Amino acid sequence: MHDLAAIWLSLAACIAVIGVAGASLSRYGDIIAEKSGLSRGWVGLILLATVTSLPEMVTGLSAVTVAKAPDIAVGDIMGSCVFNLLIIVVLDYLYRKESIYTRARQGNVLSAGYGVALIGFAGFNLLLYRDGAFPAIGHVGLYTPVILLLYLLAMRSLYRYEKVQLSEYVEDRAERYPGTSLRQAARGYAIAAFAVVMAGIWLPFIAKDLAAAMAWEQSFVGTLFVAAITSTPEVVVTLAALRLGAIDLAIGNLFGSNLFNIAILAIDDLAYLPGPLMADVSISHAASAFSAMMMSGLAVVGLVLRPASRVFRTVSWVSLLLLVIYLLNTLFLYLHGH
Repeated sequence: MHDLAAIWLSLAACIAVIGVAGASLSRYGDIIAEKSGLSRGWVGLILLATVTSLPEMVTGLSAVTVAKAPDIAVGDIMGSCVFNLLIIVVLDYLYRKESIYTRARQGNVLSAGYGVALIGFAGFNLLLYRDGAFPAIGHVGLYTPVILLLYLLAMRSLYRYEKVQLSEYVEDRAERYPGTSLRQAARGYAIAAFAVVMAGIWLPFIAKDLAAAMAWEQSFVGTLFVAAITSTPEVVVTLAALRLGAIDLAIGNLFGSNLFNIAILAIDDLAYLPGPLMADVSISHAASAFSAMMMSGLAVVGLVLRPASRVFRTVSWVSLLLLVIYLLNTLFLYLHGH
C-alpha cells in the first residue's frame, strides 16, 4: 500500500535540506545580532525561533486541514516542546568548557517562565474541553484568543527586558563578521528560512504515510516521531549556534520555539473547522504538556542555580532530570497513545 523505502527516503531528503539550511540560518542570525545591535538572546527568541518553528506551523495547518489528522497537529506541538527542552541536555553534554547553565544569561529565565504559563494553559484546556461541553466562539475554543494575547504579552515584555539589559550589559563588540553586511545577512537568512519552510510543508504527509505503513498510533507517532522530525531545524540551528559560541542564541531559540509552538496551537484551532481543536484530540497529549512544564521549570532551576559540577563528567544533575522526564513521557505515550 505504501512504499516504505520511498517514505523513509523522502524523510531523509527533508532532514538533509533542513540540516544544510539550518546551519546557515544560525550563522546569519548571529551576524544580524552583531550588525543590528540586538542581543543574541533576542535574535534567538524571535528570528531563529519563529523560522525553526515554521515546520510545526505548516505541519499543524496541513494536518488539521488537508490531512484531517488533528492528533498529529497537537501531538507535534506538545512533542516538539518536550523535544526542544531535551536539546538542552545535548547542549550541556557537548559544551565541554563549563556547564551550559553557568554561561547562559538570566534573560532566558523569563522566556522559560512564560513557556511554563503558556504550555500549562494549553494542557489545562486539553482537560477542560475533554467532553466537548465547554463553550466556544463558533468553531474556535475560548482558549485561542487568550493564547495569542499571552504570546504577544510575552514578546513585548521580553523585548523590553532585553532592551534594559543591553544598555547595562553591552556584549564585547569586536566585529566577528567584518566581511558581511547586514543586508547580505538578511538576504542569506531569508533564503535559508525559505528552504526550511518548504521542507516543513512536506513533513506531515510523510509522517501520516509512515503511521499507516508501520501501523503506529496517530497520537504516538504525531507526538514522538513528527515532533522529533519537525524539531530538526531547532536541533541543527541550536548546535550551529553552540559551535559559534553563541550560547544565548542557542538557548533563546529553544525557549522561543516553545512559546511560538503554543501560538501555533491557536492558529491551528482557527484553521480547524469541525469545532474546537482541543475537543477532538487524544487526552494523552496532556502528558506531554505537563512533561514540558516540568522540564521548563527544571531549566529555570538550572539557569538560576547554575550548577557547575557534572554527574560522572557527562551533564549536570538538572540535565539528567530533564532526560528522565523525557524518557518517562515517551514511555507513557507508547503505552497510552491512542
